[in-house]
Amino acid sequence: MIQLNGISKIYPGKVFDTYVLRDVDFKVNEGEFVTIMGPSGAGKSTLLNIIGMLDDFSEGEYHFLDQPVHKLNDKKRAELCKAYIGFIFQSYHLIEELTVYENIETPLLYRKVKSGDRKSLVCDMLDRFGIVGKKDLFPSQLSGGQQQLVGIARAIVGGPRLLLADEPTGNLHSKQGEETMAIFRQLNRDGTTILQVTHSDKNAAYGNRILHLHDGLMTDQPTER
Repeated sequence: MIQLNGISKIYPGKVFDTYVLRDVDFKVNEGEFVTIMGPSGAGKSTLLNIIGMLDDFSEGEYHFLDQPVHKLNDKKRAELCKAYIGFIFQSYHLIEELTVYENIETPLLYRKVKSGDRKSLVCDMLDRFGIVGKKDLFPSQLSGGQQQLVGIARAIVGGPRLLLADEPTGNLHSKQGEETMAIFRQLNRDGTTILQVTHSDKNAAYGNRILHLHDGLMTDQPTER
């Protein structure tokens, strides 16, 4: 599903260039549940954003579902992302002008899902995450944990083939975190490919493979769990 060859992210400087990612190679097969771990500033979120086609890379090649992302224009990349990828952001990225219901519904509008089906899918997410009573509230009226739940619901409502999760349980209390990871595990068993960034060994244990990033470099070979 994902093949990265020689991916680097470079910010040019007057004296020295800054490498956020340096010559990263790795592959993710469809149906895997892969974790990326490493210290803060290692490039984990940048790598996830590149895979999600939200950020450009400076060097290398990226293939997603056999499509050469490095050769596609912005429109084609956006179409691929909307059709196949769900993204859980560490900082929520909810649309402030939309209610909880409308935020969760947004990916379905992009995919032109029929109105009746949209309502059914959104209601299922509201119920699954215990936020039915929050459906008419705006993000500013929610706690950080509630916003995170809405972001997770929005990411998975359309049944993406690839789920990218950046510290998905970082703002949740322990029970919510465990329930969310159990949902991820079931999604993966049902065929969703998952790539998560986390500092949590407990969350990493839900996956089948761990990759380590340090100073923009993959420091070791994938370890089967």
